Amino acid sequence: MAIECSDTGGGSGRSGRSGGTGGRQASDTASVTVSGASPPARLVPLLALACGSSVATVYFAQPLLVTLGERFALGSGLLGVIVTVTQLGYAVGLLALVPLGDLLDRRRLVTGQLGLLALALLAAGLAPGVAALLGALAVVGLLAVVAQTMVAAAAALAPPARRGRAVGTVTGGIVTGILLARAAAGVLADLAGWRAVYLASAGVTAVLALLLRRVLPPGAPSAGVREASYGRLVASTVALFVRHPLLRIRGALALLVFAAFSTLWSGVAQPLSGPPWSLSHTAIGAFGLAGAAGAVAAGVAGRWNDRGFAQRTPGAGLALLALSWLPIALTRQSLWALAVGAVLLDFAVQAVHVTNQTLIHAVRPDAGSRIIGGYMVFYSAGSSLGALGSSLAYAAAGWPAVTALGASFSLAALLLWATTRRTGLPGDNPAVERPRSASRRGGSGTLKDPDGRSAGVN
Repeated sequence: MAIECSDTGGGSGRSGRSGGTGGRQASDTASVTVSGASPPARLVPLLALACGSSVATVYFAQPLLVTLGERFALGSGLLGVIVTVTQLGYAVGLLALVPLGDLLDRRRLVTGQLGLLALALLAAGLAPGVAALLGALAVVGLLAVVAQTMVAAAAALAPPARRGRAVGTVTGGIVTGILLARAAAGVLADLAGWRAVYLASAGVTAVLALLLRRVLPPGAPSAGVREASYGRLVASTVALFVRHPLLRIRGALALLVFAAFSTLWSGVAQPLSGPPWSLSHTAIGAFGLAGAAGAVAAGVAGRWNDRGFAQRTPGAGLALLALSWLPIALTRQSLWALAVGAVLLDFAVQAVHVTNQTLIHAVRPDAGSRIIGGYMVFYSAGSSLGALGSSLAYAAAGWPAVTALGASFSLAALLLWATTRRTGLPGDNPAVERPRSASRRGGSGTLKDPDGRSAGVN
């Protein structure tokens, strides 16, 4: 199923078509190509804020795990279930909801999901028992994937020369949201109880939905995608990853990197809340701020990618990720060591993450929402694995076991990158986007992949 694009050259064969057809083609072209103009100056920062707020909802529970375990009678080995159920909901949303970004008007989709997310957060804050809490958190995870729809929107609205910077800015907002989620959750829990965390977030999310309704430009899907069924659109996400090795490799890297990330941040509440530190919710949440370097890394990595350093950035980041576990291992002896390790880990994770998203979007820009959604399934699976693994490791052998688990994930990611670093990169894989030329167009103006396939829902 092809996506039609109008010729900018204005050939005589095209000029003879009806105005209605030409109008439709112009609309389709606008939906699958990026104009030379940058998005409105206020839009990218607002998307970054909304992304951060949405993703934060997935991480509110991390500094509250011990309190939630006591409130709902969950043992230390089961605390990871609270994070895991949210991440599983997130994984389902990535496959079921994010592809809708290629099918529906992006403004309605984004604002609608934010409104529903506000309701789910309200339900979590009012949950009377553990079943209601876990159910509400699963729905929160399901709807929090709106952040990935907004990342895809930012990438689609930015011109190719500034796409890395736009993705870096929005991803930086996500990182900041994750960091502030822990700090804000800790402060609110100490001041007004854990329920206030989710109730306050519900109000913020509702306000952001209204703001984006006003400033986010509508984005109609292409004709080819509009004609596809929802089931075929979701299935095409899997087909894209089967077809392109770059997507599979970057997805596997995301799984391992975020397993390491979640191993630290889902497990650290237990040693910090017990002897010798016995820290409050506020203090535990504040440790998330030590990883603020991750927000810096997102912007830096975006600029490096725009300058052509996409091959080098992941290698340096993964080496740094593995080294970060050396100071993290000393958490019981020094809080400064934990802070240093957190800075290194968050910087490394986000540098790799931004590079991954920039590279995979270039494979098929017309399928940006589906590609980013499929990629983030790996992210969610890794986060779930790290959360559950860290709680089980801590219950079995304490913090040394958690450290060993995180280091193992990090070393596995470094090994994977070293053995596959050139697979699917520009110059090796014809699927990666290159500048348009006449040889890429069919006689009727149909946009085709370099290998001759039409760029449709496949």
